[in-house]
Amino acid sequence: MTFDSTGNSGATGTGTGTGTTTHFVAESWSARTRFAVWAVQSGREIQTVANTVWSHVSDTVTPVGWLAITGALVLLPLGLALGWMEFIVAGLIAVTVLVIAIPFLAGSLAYRVGFTLPVERVVAGSEVVGTLTVSNTSRRIELPSRIDVPIGSGLTDVWVPLLRPGHTHGENLIVPAYRRGIIDIGPVTTVRTDPLGTLKREAAWAEVHRLFVHPKTVAVPSTSSGFVRDLEGTPSRDVVAEDISFHQIREYQPGDGRRHVHWKSTAKTGRLMVRQFEETRRARLAIVLGMRDDEFATDDEYELAVSIAGSLGIRAVRDGRQIAVVASDQILDVAKRSVRAIRSLSVMTPTALLDDLSTVERSSAAMEFEEVCGLATRAMTDLSIVFIACGSATSRERLAQLPLRFDPGVQVVAVVADPASRPSYRRLGDVGVLTIPVLDDFRMLLRRAA
Repeated sequence: MTFDSTGNSGATGTGTGTGTTTHFVAESWSARTRFAVWAVQSGREIQTVANTVWSHVSDTVTPVGWLAITGALVLLPLGLALGWMEFIVAGLIAVTVLVIAIPFLAGSLAYRVGFTLPVERVVAGSEVVGTLTVSNTSRRIELPSRIDVPIGSGLTDVWVPLLRPGHTHGENLIVPAYRRGIIDIGPVTTVRTDPLGTLKREAAWAEVHRLFVHPKTVAVPSTSSGFVRDLEGTPSRDVVAEDISFHQIREYQPGDGRRHVHWKSTAKTGRLMVRQFEETRRARLAIVLGMRDDEFATDDEYELAVSIAGSLGIRAVRDGRQIAVVASDQILDVAKRSVRAIRSLSVMTPTALLDDLSTVERSSAAMEFEEVCGLATRAMTDLSIVFIACGSATSRERLAQLPLRFDPGVQVVAVVADPASRPSYRRLGDVGVLTIPVLDDFRMLLRRAA
């Protein structure tokens, strides 16, 4: 359809199949319409340029710079108008600071920045020394600048001296890995600024190094309870007709298989005798890590519980046991009544387990460990033994009722992290309770409990 300047219209269309294409062509516009279109387009272009300029200005001018600009634009004219010498001097100082700062921005920041870490994983309580190298890749002398290196939630400043073409400056940076977690190092930012920090220029490198800080662990003996070494499985008290572990010989009953007939006993007794076996089960282990804030008195208790879970998990993985390490997922307050979720940590390798343990944190949004046990029972069948790592704020009544969360025959062991108590092992009904004040006591108590 075509519209002319008078408002008359004529339709022009082309059709193919069932579709029709219609073109609208404005043959002539009035001067007012053309001016309005030009004004809108010009306004958009001006806004785009202004946004770009403001972005560069805001990235260049620091708070000290804005203070100097305010003094130059306000105090100096006001002092000249009123004849106040104090305002004139303050305005001149502000102008001088800005003039001195401008030459420090000259240059192209032609640096090549590299940061290396000797390791990617460390144990909590240690330090890692990284190496920062800055090279001048241009053919000109590069003025002194600053390198900002984010390390976790902190920031480290490294001053780079004047560099001649092709020269390299190196610095060693200490990365404190005192607490379990994940430390992100980077992105490294090159900053060129004046001594007063009035103006600045930045160039960022997107590379981020990740350092895993693993919890402390101890070597748990494989002969401890739940870690019996066997090839075929762990014998149970259930007697079955077919299995591997021989139990006894009994008289033949209708339905018994001929291949289990014991011919020597049959010849001696004159009656048909068959073999009986003990049912063997592959020991399946579950480790439940408490995560609620009110289950632990201090952060040290929680860190001890994480180390206990890690020590058990590593031993089970190395022994080739069937294992699951679970903890509560984070539940929003608005969904606590209707949502239940557990998080399964990776047990493919000891390193994968420790990597996941580096990320867990206690929270008020986590479920109680009893609920985690209930969900773990539904998700995993044929459990043999369950370890629950919890804190000293857990009552004896809660520990004694833990077997109710599992199927009959499942052995339940509660490991209580309590730095203020003495190492001990006791029974609360059907629950074995290990009280661990120091991680090194865990190995001894496990051997005693076995």
